[in-house]
Amino acid sequence: MFRIGILACFALTTLAARPPEWNRAHELYQRTEYQKSLDLLKEANDKDSDTFQLMGQDLFMLGEYKRATEELDKALALGNPTAQLYMWLGRAYGRRAETSSPFTAPGYASHAQKMFEKAVDLDITNKDAVGDLFDYYMNAPGFLGGGLNKAEDLARKVSVQNQAEGLYLKAQIDDKRKQYDAAEQSLRRALELTPKQVGRVLDLAHYLSKRGRTKESEALFDRAASMAPEDPQVLFVRAESYIETRRNLDDARTLLQRYLRSPLTPDDPPRERALDLLAKARP
Repeated sequence: MFRIGILACFALTTLAARPPEWNRAHELYQRTEYQKSLDLLKEANDKDSDTFQLMGQDLFMLGEYKRATEELDKALALGNPTAQLYMWLGRAYGRRAETSSPFTAPGYASHAQKMFEKAVDLDITNKDAVGDLFDYYMNAPGFLGGGLNKAEDLARKVSVQNQAEGLYLKAQIDDKRKQYDAAEQSLRRALELTPKQVGRVLDLAHYLSKRGRTKESEALFDRAASMAPEDPQVLFVRAESYIETRRNLDDARTLLQRYLRSPLTPDDPPRERALDLLAKARP
C-alpha cells in the first residue's frame, strides 16, 4: 500500500518561514535521521500543525504507526489540513490495518481509504497521494472499498492532468488483468511523452525484465544509468529486477552496496529493504 519510492513534500509555505528548530528537524528527516528529527521536535515549546505532522512522519518512518496517527491527528485537529497531511494519515492508518488484528484492521483500512480520497480531492496533481489511493483501490477487497473500476476511474482523472502518469496507472491495471501487451504499450507511450524522465525508463525496463525480455530491459537500464548514473533509484530498481529474475546476482549485490553508500532521502526505498534484497542475492 505504501509507495516508499515517493515521500517528503510538505506544506505550502517556504522553509525560510519556519522556526529554526523545525528547519533543522526537516533537514534531519531529509537525511533519513528520523529519531534525531523526532527528538528535536519533542523539545519545541509551541507545537503547531506542521510540527505535529513532521513528528508523525518521523514516527511512521520509524515503524511507530499508532503513535504516528496520534501526532498526525493532532495536526489535523489544528485545522487547515493539506493533501499531504491527509495522505500521511492514510498511510499511517493503512499500516495499522496491515499490522493489527482481523477485528480492528477493517476499521483502520476504511479510515485510510477516506484519508487518501480526501487528499486526492484536495489535489489530484499530488502524485504521491494519487499513488497511494490507486494502490489501495488495486489491492483492497471490494468490501473495504477496493476495486479495479475505482482504479480505472482514478486513472482517467489523472490522465486529464498528466497523461504520462495516467498511462502508467493504466499499465498496472492492464497487467493485473493479464493484458500484458496493453500494459507494455502504455508504458512505452508514457516514456515517449516524457523521454527525459529517468523514472519512465525504469518503469519500462523493470516491466520488460519481469516479462523475460532481458535484452531490451538491459538496454533500457543502460539508458537510465547514462541519464543518472548516481541516482539511487536507478541502482535499486536494476538490482531489484536482477534479484526478481535470479540473474546477474553479482551485479545486483554491487548495485545494492552502492545504493547503501548513497545519500538516501525519504523518497528512496529504505535501507532495510535494500538489505533484505541483498540477503536474497546470495548465491
